[in-house]
Amino acid sequence: MVITDFLERNAKIYANEVALVEINPSNEMDNAKTWMEFNLIESASGGKYRREMTWNEFDKKANRFANLLLTRGIRKGDKVGILMMNSLEWLPCYFGVLKTGALAVPLNFRYTADEIKYCAELADLRCLVFSPEFIQRIDTVAPSLPGIKDMFFVGSKETCPDYADLYGEYVLFCSTQPPAVALDENDDAAIYFSSGTTGRPKAILHAHKALICSCLTEQKHHSQTHDDVFLCIPPLYHTGAKMHWFGSLISGSRAVILRGVKPEWILRAVSDERATIVWLLVPWAQDILDSIDSGNVDIGKMNLSQWRLMHIGAQPVPPSLIKRWLEHFPNHKYDTNYGLSESIGPGCVHLGVENIHKVGAIGKAGFGWKAKIVDANGNEVKPGEVGELAVFGDGVMKCYYKNPVATDEILRDGWLYTGDMAKTDDDGFIYLVDRKKDVVISGGENIYPVEIEDFLRTNNSIKDAAVIGIPDARLGETTCAIIELKDGHTATLEELNEFCQALPRYKRPHKIILADIPRNPTGKIEKPVLRHRYGGDNLITSQIKG
Repeated sequence: MVITDFLERNAKIYANEVALVEINPSNEMDNAKTWMEFNLIESASGGKYRREMTWNEFDKKANRFANLLLTRGIRKGDKVGILMMNSLEWLPCYFGVLKTGALAVPLNFRYTADEIKYCAELADLRCLVFSPEFIQRIDTVAPSLPGIKDMFFVGSKETCPDYADLYGEYVLFCSTQPPAVALDENDDAAIYFSSGTTGRPKAILHAHKALICSCLTEQKHHSQTHDDVFLCIPPLYHTGAKMHWFGSLISGSRAVILRGVKPEWILRAVSDERATIVWLLVPWAQDILDSIDSGNVDIGKMNLSQWRLMHIGAQPVPPSLIKRWLEHFPNHKYDTNYGLSESIGPGCVHLGVENIHKVGAIGKAGFGWKAKIVDANGNEVKPGEVGELAVFGDGVMKCYYKNPVATDEILRDGWLYTGDMAKTDDDGFIYLVDRKKDVVISGGENIYPVEIEDFLRTNNSIKDAAVIGIPDARLGETTCAIIELKDGHTATLEELNEFCQALPRYKRPHKIILADIPRNPTGKIEKPVLRHRYGGDNLITSQIKG
């Protein structure tokens, strides 16, 4: 079985039922009763505020694109890049690529022109499909990408670059029948890129069986039924959003793609679209709670009773955040999902909605997975001892494409060594301690920044916190806390230092800085950016002001 089989099954069983909804909100819509009223109103860019697609239409669009690619000489094993913002066209393009036997290669929408060129060359792209937001960047690099023989533009005819073909015109003349391409679960399916927070992105190669693994794991963990509605907010180029959506794919249920992260837009989408499952990043959950507390959003006027599950992944989740969330949404099931792009996204470790009493842990090995924590010699450590988390399952990547050295560093006997330091409690639940490369060694003592960050976020004035190591002539390194305050809150340096007295002496930040916390599109703190900014001569200690 391969992932495209689920789409074809849904097109037969649920042909005329809605598979995908796209909502493209704008500020002018905020005073409307519901977004449903705007279904037929055109936005300034020519798109609609709300569009939808049935399962039958979804499959036909995927078939049309697959057949178009085949007419251009795309064959099994070729690579097709996808550089688009979240939209109704994204997933049909992705599945169209897979149906040809080619590899889908999603690209980060934040990539600069240079990064697009780097990743295109690394992945050996043969074709690229892109949307209007990227015209300027593609203009810059198109002449220097001779390996890309075809480009398809998903946008209007008026704005289509002369070096690209208009997707909307060409697919209309292609067959809606599935291409006759034999696929196997062991065939290569996709290349995803690492976040690049420690250097240039690495190309992660996955087989079809990894995609199937993510489907089965996600549905098992969150029990999606045909009646569920999943609200998808994170970027589809990333394994997190797409693999959580795979729970909708396997159950044939509806999903809503929301293009925007304002708290009122998220909550309104849940209300208007009757969403039952929402996956959030930590900053979005914090923003929602802040908006409720400030009175900017009145959840009493919304239809939220059907919302059954909120889950978070992609980064350590402060227990204080979940405690606060459950004060506002006491009937919600909550879950934490842990994963990496190298493990086909979330789910290799999983808390479970039944384990709310273990908030703070990332859980145990997920469905179909194994996990262990090992020392530097690969030996499993005892409960309570810190070691490196390793996972094993069908979702483990095949390799870093064209990088055998990096592959050998992370894959050993089929186990994926995550680079995350962790420990277990006596019940076997795994707790993240920190990234292996983020551990601060001060005077020979290992200090794990996540523990300090979780503590700092319990302060009602603090919105976000990041702790890094900075050079120290005597100790080698000391800790520096970068703190971002909530809007309207103030705190002095003395008050924050006094707050930190509750920490053991060696964990107390030696420096405190007021600054915004940079996060990448999947919500991870960009520690290398902070170390570059504050790790040496650029270090500035500031009084904290609102």
